[in-house]
Amino acid sequence: MIATLILLGMVLLVTLANQARDFALAGERHAYDVTLLVRSLDATLSRSEAALGRFVLDEDTSPQGTGAIYADQWRLAGYQLDQLHGLVKRDPEQRIRVTELEALYNERGLELGAAAKAASAKQEQGGVPLYYAASRSATGPELRAKLAEIASAERGVLRASMRQTQIFSGRADRLTDYLSWLGIFGGIMAITLGLLALQTWRENLRARREADTLEEAVALRTVELSEAYQALKAEAEEREAAEAQLRQVQKMEAVGQLTGGIAHDFNNMLAVVVGGLDLARRRLNGPRSEVQLHLTNAMEGATRAAALTRRLLSFARAEPLLPARVEAGDLVGGMSDLLDRTLGERIRVKVDAAADGWPVFVDPHQLENAILNLAVNGRDAMDGVGDLTISTRNVALAAGEVGELDAGDYVRFAVTDTGCGMTPEVIERAFEPFFTTKEVGKGTGLGLSQIFGFAHQSGGEVTIDSVVGVGTTVALLLPRAAGASAEVRMHPAMNQRDSADPSVPGARILLVEDDPRVRAATVGALEDLDYQPVACDSGAEAIRLFESQPFDLVISDVIMPEMTGPELVRELKARRPQTAILFVTGYVGEGESEDLVGYELLRKPFTVSGLAQAVVTALGRNPPQQDHGQAA
Repeated sequence: MIATLILLGMVLLVTLANQARDFALAGERHAYDVTLLVRSLDATLSRSEAALGRFVLDEDTSPQGTGAIYADQWRLAGYQLDQLHGLVKRDPEQRIRVTELEALYNERGLELGAAAKAASAKQEQGGVPLYYAASRSATGPELRAKLAEIASAERGVLRASMRQTQIFSGRADRLTDYLSWLGIFGGIMAITLGLLALQTWRENLRARREADTLEEAVALRTVELSEAYQALKAEAEEREAAEAQLRQVQKMEAVGQLTGGIAHDFNNMLAVVVGGLDLARRRLNGPRSEVQLHLTNAMEGATRAAALTRRLLSFARAEPLLPARVEAGDLVGGMSDLLDRTLGERIRVKVDAAADGWPVFVDPHQLENAILNLAVNGRDAMDGVGDLTISTRNVALAAGEVGELDAGDYVRFAVTDTGCGMTPEVIERAFEPFFTTKEVGKGTGLGLSQIFGFAHQSGGEVTIDSVVGVGTTVALLLPRAAGASAEVRMHPAMNQRDSADPSVPGARILLVEDDPRVRAATVGALEDLDYQPVACDSGAEAIRLFESQPFDLVISDVIMPEMTGPELVRELKARRPQTAILFVTGYVGEGESEDLVGYELLRKPFTVSGLAQAVVTALGRNPPQQDHGQAA
């Protein structure tokens, strides 16, 4: 019995030694996990910043491009940082360090995010200056220093755990040796009964250990599976939202490209009509008043068609707006008569403009059209009877508070009706082109799409708040104007002159236009202005003519097959840098706009007066080498 009691005491000591060793091993594994996660986080941050550096250079926004790699790696770093929080939650000192690391991570994200956003928007030099500034920031070194500090602390814990493991392992081994000898002695004394009791007790102890280990493993695995499920659920929701937004953008871009192409061809036809009618009107003199009246009416019709083309191009976001400094309250207040005539007497219109409203810098006609369109939609939603409120308010928004708007001051133009309201399904599709809930023949489904394009082209956003059976509020958020207004350019077809047109008689002009009707009309107009035009239909022919004879000015279409206008001008400028250039176009896509900077631009359709003014302005940039006369 004494030997059995001593044996039990030795077994207890071995058990305690083994538990202490297991605890030390657990601390060692935890230190390894934290150190490995810190290294992985450091590598992920390095890969993200490297991808951003390549992105601001190549501006590849494709799903597999460097911009996507940067965003994925940065989100992965955030996920690893959350894991690090969970690992160190029982260590107060490490928890403080990880909290400081998270603050540095967020600050670094703002610095790099600004560069990424600028590169995506292709603003001026893209994100290169911002990325360079971020690389010189002290946040990066502080972030890596904090990672090194966390890793260094865990290495200290690791060394201490390893020492404890060695101590308890040695103690457990020695106790096991003692226990073996004592077991032999106890076995001799207790004979069969002692051996049987010892064997039964050991089996019972081993079973309890296995049960405890299994229970802990099950609990740990349950927690891991729960965390993985939550992460997958959040990722799926984020992916679904991103896919929905991508589908919306693709729809808008597809329709924009369609309308832009239609407007391009329509403008070529209008150029022939406007040019030919204007030439005929200029050459008709005497008492032919009736013919002159018909020609004037035809000219007015063509001019209205040109205005319609501008609206199509505005919908495609390929036509520059004509912005001006607009006082919000004055614009809304000045629309009262127009709204009363348009909406009818059964609609009660209330204008609630802020007394201290900020100015905005937008195209006033487009803004009026947007408000009028929203008012008409509100009238239709109320079946012609109800209350319509048009209000303006000054609002200060934080970044991302509404859509993707940056932080800053905005003016909110809101149109509120008391109509039938919209369901969530209708709100989701409200900005889709050609989507409408009106009856056939009562709506095209382009109104809100045009407002969407105008708002985004003006740097703003559109929001919809609606309750079925109560009413709807559609709000335009436009950025506050900064500084004085710029000079507003007028469309050439809207700016006709009846006085003598300016010219530089005798100047030699090379005209490059692929459409034969536009080319013939333009040649006739140039000859009527006492110029010496030579026309061709392609870039290759233009280069051949340019090398064979001197020209004072080159007039080139922008969109042409085989060689575009900007590509042709680069070739000609390499041969004669002093040659004056005038671009003529009916459609300017986003990819071409930067190539036109620094040159005169005449938009189709144009009158002879508009052409004359554009030619004189272009020649003024690079005066003719020979004396062709003075401007009229």
